[in-house]
Parts: sequence; structure tokens; C-alpha cells
Amino acid sequence: MSAFAAVVTDIREESRLGGRQRWQMALDRTEFVAGNTGVLEAVARSGTRLLVPVLRVEVDAAGEVWHVVEKPLAAGTTVTGRVQEV
Repeated sequence: MSAFAAVVTDIREESRLGGRQRWQMALDRTEFVAGNTGVLEAVARSGTRLLVPVLRVEVDAAGEVWHVVEKPLAAGTTVTGRVQEV
């Protein structure tokens, strides 16, 4: 898996179905493209490593890349992204 560093710039709820939510997160830079999956990794203030699976990637009409996840990270969070090699 190739890795890159980025910062979460925006987050929005994508859907809520049967009590489960999905979120879209934008990053200041990404190596993900539409159709990719992978993981975003962050470290909490407590030092706990947080792994957030990227379920899919979408590009909106404005060209913004959105990473679809089930557990969002706050805007301003530094992450390491890893794209799953196919």
C-alpha cells in the first residue's frame, strides 16, 4: 500500500440507514481516486491509533474528492492515508 499524509478539511453526513451513518470526508490532499478503498490512520490525543476504513471514494460535480467512511474524524485531524492496491 502506498502511504501519504493529509489533513481532514471537511466532513458531511452521506446517509443514515437503519441507525447506521455513513460520512464523507475531504482531505487537503489525497492519492485516492474514484473507486479506491483503503484506510485513513490518525493518532488520538491519548496516543491511541485510530484506523478508519475508506469504503469508497467519490468525486462531486465541483471535482472535490470525498472519502466515504462509517466513523468520521474531525476537521483539522492529521491522517496517513493508504490506498488498497488492486
